[in-house]
Amino acid sequence: MLDMPDRWKPNVTVSAIIERDGRFLLVEEETADGLKLNVPAGHLDPAESPIDACAREVLEETAFSFTPTALVGIYMNRFTRTRTGADITYVRFAFTGELGTHHPERPLDDGVLRTVWMTLAELESSAARHRSPVVLQSVKDYLAGQRFDLSLLHVDASVYEVPGPTSRSPSGRGPDTRSGGRRPAGLLPADQLPGDPSL
Repeated sequence: MLDMPDRWKPNVTVSAIIERDGRFLLVEEETADGLKLNVPAGHLDPAESPIDACAREVLEETAFSFTPTALVGIYMNRFTRTRTGADITYVRFAFTGELGTHHPERPLDDGVLRTVWMTLAELESSAARHRSPVVLQSVKDYLAGQRFDLSLLHVDASVYEVPGPTSRSPSGRGPDTRSGGRRPAGLLPADQLPGDPSL
């Protein structure tokens, strides 16, 4: 099998569903398609957990501290970039949690014009301006009481480490898994079943 350096991968993003007195915190931001509305959201950065990414994005886009306390859902959508025509699939981890201190001295992230608090009715009536089709869906799932414990997400310690060199096979196609021509103990060929008398 040939190497696949251009293997397709989705873009991993995070978002926060933040409610206060029946209104939800959104940001109005400039995009290639004009002004759009979104819940605080952004991309997962290297060496970062989805939970940490969500807290960071809320702070950067709204100037509020935020502590995720539950996962609302995991969402996928597909999008074609207006400027480049790139076909992109997003996987979004949507969290809810506790809104903390506002830091008015912090500038909002590039492209974010302002924060707004909107009711569900206002969100529904402005759906055409949403940056992502999963904005409204995730808010409705939140209102339906959908919550998952954060322990559902396990982040291995290797995420935070600098990866070391990987031993390559002589062909250069992947890790060296040679076993000297011998079958590793306990492994069966795919065409044989446990208890096969030919073993």
